[in-house]
Amino acid sequence: MLLFQCSSLIAQNLKVATLIAAAASVSAFAPAPKFGMTRTSLNAFEYGKYDEQLWDNTAKNDVYNSWDPNSPRSTQNFNPFETFKGNSPDASGIYPGEPRYKDPIRPDVNFQQMMDERAEAEQRAANPKPGDAPGAPGCKN
Repeated sequence: MLLFQCSSLIAQNLKVATLIAAAASVSAFAPAPKFGMTRTSLNAFEYGKYDEQLWDNTAKNDVYNSWDPNSPRSTQNFNPFETFKGNSPDASGIYPGEPRYKDPIRPDVNFQQMMDERAEAEQRAANPKPGDAPGAPGCKN
């Protein structure tokens, strides 16, 4: 009789322990409570003005006009016509192969538009902004 009571007590304790273990494992997958949580912006990344928008010549000229070659290069301050290893930057000044590069939304163009853009590029090259020189803070190189 004593043996039966001991084994019954052990079985009951085993059931309780199993239930506690099951409850603990389920609570491990429950979402964390929302109170007391704060977010920091230490790793916040700000994409460029034309991110997720049409990255056409008008947008590039707008970014170029606000570009300051004497200020540090950033997603808000870059030369959209500058190339690096033969590549043009996206709408945030990031080049293909770099982290956070996003393929821009490109417009349809025709031959006449390409010729007009080429003439603008030649005009820009002939009259660079003051401070636009290799090694300047606002330049890639």
